[in-house]
Amino acid sequence: MKRFFLLVLLSLGVVACALAYPVYFKEQYYRLFHTHYIQYPDDSIENIYWLERAREADFCNPLYALAKIDTERQWERYRYLLNMHLELKLIEQHLALGSKFDKRVAYFYNAPWKDQNLESLKIAETAYKAALAYWPTAVEWARKAETLRFVRLPEVQAWEDQAHRIVSGDLDYADIIADELSRLYRVRAAFESMSFTY
Repeated sequence: MKRFFLLVLLSLGVVACALAYPVYFKEQYYRLFHTHYIQYPDDSIENIYWLERAREADFCNPLYALAKIDTERQWERYRYLLNMHLELKLIEQHLALGSKFDKRVAYFYNAPWKDQNLESLKIAETAYKAALAYWPTAVEWARKAETLRFVRLPEVQAWEDQAHRIVSGDLDYADIIADELSRLYRVRAAFESMSFTY
């Protein structure tokens, strides 16, 4: 009987290992990135982890790319666009994470929880500043992609639109994050000036 259970357990372990597949390439890590209707901080942290791994990984063979690649110029543009897109997704995930800890307004009735609110604002500030660190790289990749703007990749049209918006100045996360940080500093100052009674 013990041998039977051991055999069943061993066979389940072999099946579980057989169904797993290794993840090596940017595109594979990017596919592990996902969003939820309601995104909790743990979801954002998980996505940041997968996107960071994607940044560090190599590209897969052009046959397995997320867009149809026929020429070397298409391959070059695709690489620029994917790198830019990963940077933008990292910015978005850090902003989403920061927004979960950000107190948009310092209400007077939150005075008893002043210390907790200040700690929460500190976490939000850290997330916003981390998001800002990705922006120069995203701009650099967008500019490189726009040098090949006449090379079309219809499957990743949204990425092409993002690159165009960055280069034209319509999308500027540096300004967006600066606005968020300045509002956060005003809220922090309001909390710091509060007394513990209301």
